Amino acid sequence: MSAAETSALLYRPFTADDIAAAHALSVEVKWPHRADDWRFVLDAGAGFIAQDGERVVGTALFWTYGDDGGSLGMVIVAPDCQGKGIGRKLMELLLEALGKRITVLHATPAGEPLYAKLGFKRIGAIHQHQSADFDVPAIDLPQGERLRAIEPGDTQAIVDLASRANGLDRSALLPALLNVARGVVLERDGELLGFSIIREFGRGHAIGPVVAVTTDQQQQRRAQALIAHTLASREGMFTRIDTPDESGLSDWLEGIGLKRVDTVIKMARNGTPPHDASVAQFAIINQALG
Repeated sequence: MSAAETSALLYRPFTADDIAAAHALSVEVKWPHRADDWRFVLDAGAGFIAQDGERVVGTALFWTYGDDGGSLGMVIVAPDCQGKGIGRKLMELLLEALGKRITVLHATPAGEPLYAKLGFKRIGAIHQHQSADFDVPAIDLPQGERLRAIEPGDTQAIVDLASRANGLDRSALLPALLNVARGVVLERDGELLGFSIIREFGRGHAIGPVVAVTTDQQQQRRAQALIAHTLASREGMFTRIDTPDESGLSDWLEGIGLKRVDTVIKMARNGTPPHDASVAQFAIINQALG
């Protein structure tokens, strides 16, 4: 693709009619997303397409959380069109749309230099674990605590815990996720101390988010119990979980058979999401939504 051809590309808003072409592009670059995965993230956000004639050669999506937060992802450029500035142009469109919001993304090591030039700073890392061959450990909960299925009346408490743990407003995103997912909560005397959500994704299912309170020394045990309970329904089936480095769960996940297959860099622009230290996120929804 020549410079003249690149300048003639059409950049336009991403619509639902583009899902099939976007899915084909993600298959081309060996991403696991199904068309339904694209549909979910598009319904939750918005984005842009780079188009060469009738062919979609680039995609990029963004999401807003409340008045001052956002994330971006699903940035793909067709392999034969890479190195021509298409990715940078798509990023510029996303950043213009997001404005001064605190914006989070997850970058490959190869993508980090571009994002750094655009004002993003490294704030952490995410480890991707997956397998169909894992063991489900028995985790004893502290006395008085129990696990049960998520009920409709739990939604607001789940939103509150998720927003505090993530640092970004989850009030629109989590109810939408619960419409296409299932999960469990951990409670004591009617108080929610954590939750785990699982949904169909890619080759199988993905677990996330997983959140637990950290007001005592039991947070890791709670997170492990939530994950183990969720895994119990998936024995022998492909399952993925993306966990923050600071959660300290990566070695445990590898120990039960969920192999670490990748690590990406968490970056933020216009500041860092304000984290409530009394709650922790032990798994993210995905690398686009955080």
